Amino acid sequence: MNETLLELTEKLLAYIEQISDKFEEVKETKVKGDFFLEVKPFADEVNGVKEEWHHLAVKWIEENKPKYLHVKQIESTSEQMELLSVQAFFPDTSRTRFINYWQSARFILTSLKDLLKGS
Repeated sequence: MNETLLELTEKLLAYIEQISDKFEEVKETKVKGDFFLEVKPFADEVNGVKEEWHHLAVKWIEENKPKYLHVKQIESTSEQMELLSVQAFFPDTSRTRFINYWQSARFILTSLKDLLKGS
């Protein structure tokens, strides 16, 4: 389970970087992504990984009880990934809110990755 969870966490970290790049590109060009050609396929792809990750991460936390990582944070990160994977494609997305969600999700993913590598 730990290997699979680590792989999924690393995949989500890669997505979070793609999301950031896309957000910056869209902000610069002011061209929003085509919903059916770009947004939905990307969001669905992220969502598939996120769903499996969420399930395994919650299970891992319940079993290992890490001191500084809680189920609520996994749930928040899951929701943030869902929002970010869509909002990155729209130029009118609030930069401040986007960055706050992005940093929060990235922090939890990185924290979990570090815990998994240490265990």
